[in-house]
Amino acid sequence: MPKSLPAIDISAPVCCAPVAAGRMSDDDALAVALRLKALADPVRVKMMSYLFGSSAGEESSHKLAAVLNLSDGTVSHHVTQLRKAGLVTSERRGMHVFHRVDTEALKALCAVLDPNCCM
Repeated sequence: MPKSLPAIDISAPVCCAPVAAGRMSDDDALAVALRLKALADPVRVKMMSYLFGSSAGEESSHKLAAVLNLSDGTVSHHVTQLRKAGLVTSERRGMHVFHRVDTEALKALCAVLDPNCCM
């Protein structure tokens, strides 16, 4: 069975020296790995893709479930993982929850992986 990574708060955007800058501390490496782990699922990648492509810039859980052919519970699980990683934000409006990509968090992650990425 694979070793699970520790549960720590990674909701703030990743902030550390780029991977290419040389040796990375254990804490910084863990912070980057946990965010990448949140994206390392085909369903979550599809969710992120759909959220990026949404004309409104956000989508409800119900619509995500319908478009991705998933149950509401499955969508909730995956969105929770993305939210814990700080990659998605959610807002309840009435009976619906709307989700959007936190573009600043993704830019920060991209900059850590490749310092020339987001220039």
